Amino acid sequence: MSDINTIEKVIQNRRSVKPQGYNGKVIDPSSINKLIQAANWAPTHGLTEPWRFIIFDREGIGRFCQDHADLYKVNTEPDRFMQASYDKLKNQGNSASHIIAVFSKRGPKNNITELEEICATAAAVQNMLLAAEAMGIASFWSTGGQTLKPAMKQYFQLKEEDQMIGLIYLGYTDQEKPEGRRLTSMEEKVMWYHR
Repeated sequence: MSDINTIEKVIQNRRSVKPQGYNGKVIDPSSINKLIQAANWAPTHGLTEPWRFIIFDREGIGRFCQDHADLYKVNTEPDRFMQASYDKLKNQGNSASHIIAVFSKRGPKNNITELEEICATAAAVQNMLLAAEAMGIASFWSTGGQTLKPAMKQYFQLKEEDQMIGLIYLGYTDQEKPEGRRLTSMEEKVMWYHR
């Protein structure tokens, strides 16, 4: 199989698997390191390499999920608070092997825009997700709960100019992957100009 066929297969087979579908099996630390190495090869303007990763495993997962649920409770108006949402955040990682919090760290090069740094970090996440697919690891990129809110930036002690990108839940699953689908055709998304 040529390289492009392998890459196409990995891209087309990648699916999000919510953490509730994980089976609790633990990912070897060397595999997590491979995912981070794949992320580290994302494109980056000016070699700023803005991606940063905070990795939770073992008891750290339970502590983080409890803290995330508590952030939701503290930062939600009482009339908007939902116990089901709190419980979901608290238990979201129960069967996950690892949770990786990803943020974009703004560098000192003012000529490189914040958008470019965010896009580079998102590319790093995509590299990680594709590597996970190739290794048979289930993944889920979450931006729910307090992930993109100021409370999460404060929790991780990020600077004002830094940007949370998401929480990556990792584990193994026994679930069958659903068929891939796109809602619109390529013809609706592409314009060709020949001159």
